[in-house]
Amino acid sequence: MGFFSLFVLAVGLSMDAFAVSVCKGLSMKKAGVKGMLVCGGWFGCFQALMPLIGFLLGSLFANAIVSVDHWIAFGLLALIGVNMLREAFSEEEKEENGDLSVRTMFILAVATSIDALAVGISLAMAGNVNIWTAVLLIGCTTFVLSAVGVKVGSLFGARFEKKAQVAGGVILILLGVKILLEHLGLLG
Repeated sequence: MGFFSLFVLAVGLSMDAFAVSVCKGLSMKKAGVKGMLVCGGWFGCFQALMPLIGFLLGSLFANAIVSVDHWIAFGLLALIGVNMLREAFSEEEKEENGDLSVRTMFILAVATSIDALAVGISLAMAGNVNIWTAVLLIGCTTFVLSAVGVKVGSLFGARFEKKAQVAGGVILILLGVKILLEHLGLLG
């Protein structure tokens, strides 16, 4: 997987964290550097850690599932993408809370990075990925987008949250399709 594909993957994975950061920014009286760094740090670290864990788990089982790995990667990415789209169009009220406590941020960081664990498994199945480049790129991209999300939320309101989740879901589905087509020999 090339750098551009990894970057697109990183942006797609960052969209949940970006959307939550926008909500954090909405609920803060003034979104300062502290709020931006706290959200960026928590989300960036967890988005980097989870694919690494997933990659290590996927590598352990790679030999057993090599004949269907592309289908697994496609299925996981499509499932995550569809779930992001479902959440984006859900009518469920989302609680807005400016709390930046360790407990709150830990829960949010884990919740927004579960999909990155599955992506890490997919990266192990792809086989042609430098996991350290992927982890660094995913973590840094999420850090920046989450920090920006806090500021965007405080300045522009909730109108970008849904669009961010839709974009993230579509990106992940398209990456899954790309992996499947490459392994089936239908894409160069």
